Amino acid sequence: MRPQFASLNWAARPVQVEYQWVGPPGARPLVVFLHEGLGSLAMWRDFPSRLCASGGVRGLVYSRPGYGRSTPRGATEAWDLDFMHRQAYEVLPALLDALGVQPEVDRPFLFGHSDGASIALLYAARHSPALRGLIALAPHIMVEDLSIQSIARVREAYQQTDLRSRLARYHADPDSAFWGWNDIWLHPPFRQWSIEREIESITCPLLAMQGLEDEYGTLEQIRGIARRLPQAQLLELPACGHSPHRDQTEAVIEAAVRFIHHHHPGDRP
Repeated sequence: MRPQFASLNWAARPVQVEYQWVGPPGARPLVVFLHEGLGSLAMWRDFPSRLCASGGVRGLVYSRPGYGRSTPRGATEAWDLDFMHRQAYEVLPALLDALGVQPEVDRPFLFGHSDGASIALLYAARHSPALRGLIALAPHIMVEDLSIQSIARVREAYQQTDLRSRLARYHADPDSAFWGWNDIWLHPPFRQWSIEREIESITCPLLAMQGLEDEYGTLEQIRGIARRLPQAQLLELPACGHSPHRDQTEAVIEAAVRFIHHHHPGDRP
């Protein structure tokens, strides 16, 4: 199935957002997948389809503006410190509305990875009653030295290796995707970015997973969530880096499906 495009008005201009439905048509509940800082619809590969097939659920996968085949950033557009907040509070609600998803009625799950997990947390901080639950893979709730060091190394790789050409397989404009993400993360004021206080308002069920060898964040990211949210369940994965859905695919699918079925016991396959 090829991606489709939704038309949104965002950042004072029209943008096209690529999206794709996966899983059994009409299945419930709905799981919305939010990609990482250099991700896209295509970079998930077949993971959303596998998770949805295993759980008998429907999935919505999309590329945020600036990524994949969605509208790239403008030539002079630089993301600000609130770029993840704007994705959570503006883009995601507008996309759901454009696709006829009514969160208060459909009550989806959010499944986010890295920056996408942080966006999911921010959305849940405002809209918990409209969610059945949230699954966060390698989320960021604050900026750590390890994060900055790793992102600086990626910058060098983008400039000196074939990383740009490899990202071009997944992004129509790899410079849009890379520099939008990299520039803001390495912008000195971003070092103070934190959503630790904001996530305290989340009331929906939450499962947070992180690899023990995550090169972009320490386990304090998910343990910090658990200290603030008593309903949070944690899964710390051995032999796993920043992408648990790639490094420990089966364990992530098993944990996610168990969580989904526990909080949506009806309509199982």
